[in-house]
Amino acid sequence: MQSLLSRSLLAAAGLAFALGAQAQDKFTYMTNWYAQAEHGGFYQAVATGIYKKYGLDVTVKMGGPQVNILQLMAAGQADCIMGSSDLQMMIARSGGLPVVTVAAIFQKDPQVLISHEDVDGFEQMKDKTILIAPSAQRGYWLWLKQKYGFTDAQTRPYTFNIQPFVADKNAVQQGYLSSEPFAIQKAGVKAKAHLFADKGWTSYATTVSCMESTTKDRSKVVAAFVKGTMEGWKSYLADPAPGNALIKKDNPNMTDEQLAYSVAKLKEMGIVTGLDAPKLGIGMMNEQRIATNYKFLVDNKLIEADKVKVSEAYDFSFVKDLKVMP
Repeated sequence: MQSLLSRSLLAAAGLAFALGAQAQDKFTYMTNWYAQAEHGGFYQAVATGIYKKYGLDVTVKMGGPQVNILQLMAAGQADCIMGSSDLQMMIARSGGLPVVTVAAIFQKDPQVLISHEDVDGFEQMKDKTILIAPSAQRGYWLWLKQKYGFTDAQTRPYTFNIQPFVADKNAVQQGYLSSEPFAIQKAGVKAKAHLFADKGWTSYATTVSCMESTTKDRSKVVAAFVKGTMEGWKSYLADPAPGNALIKKDNPNMTDEQLAYSVAKLKEMGIVTGLDAPKLGIGMMNEQRIATNYKFLVDNKLIEADKVKVSEAYDFSFVKDLKVMP
């Protein structure tokens, strides 16, 4: 017969085990804009308990136009952030921030130029006024100039307002495939969206990027977050309702109509599930493609080769064997 002491010790051990099993690692991920369908998989993994299944208590924090998410991550206010592109993260690393990209959800960058309906392609935009944000000057605008012969003289600042485009038949503006074209359509203007990714732009988008110290000191937690995120995206594209409910809670201005449009575009154009994803899984990164992106940045003097090494700016181990298939 067990002594009272031994039974007490066993009960205490059982309680400790139960508490340990229920403990959740806290993890904060910060997005690069207000909550929207383009962030759906992250919200879905929270809403459906996928992160919890992997032992995580995840908080998704919204970014926005005045929010410097790189700065906030460096200050310890986020564990990982959503890079608009992997190029952006390499530029940040070149600037001295030890950021590492561990996954890329968008296999195609949804960045587009939007024209009025009489323009059939980039080749017909040489005489147009092109509205782009200043940040584009250190990214895709260099690629467009080299590929299509555009000039800086034809650009005007884009202020995330579609009205200048709507009012000017000769204008072209930047946008996200799943966002601005919808707003322009709602304004009653017929327009065409021209996707960079279909013309050779190789940048990844919607990354999971973290401080180097986080990938090393919390590697198991980062791995759980990456796995949960990819399952979240698979779930969201199958049935976005749970994630959309959380998106609207964070961003009350988001409408069901906009969410439905965006999800349809993400699926139609294979933004998450296209290119290498059907063979290697959601969130994967191709080393050859990243080498192309790296060369683009070095050739255009956006980074210095001696300040950034691909082997340090990316960690492929978190997605290499995941194979969360679309």
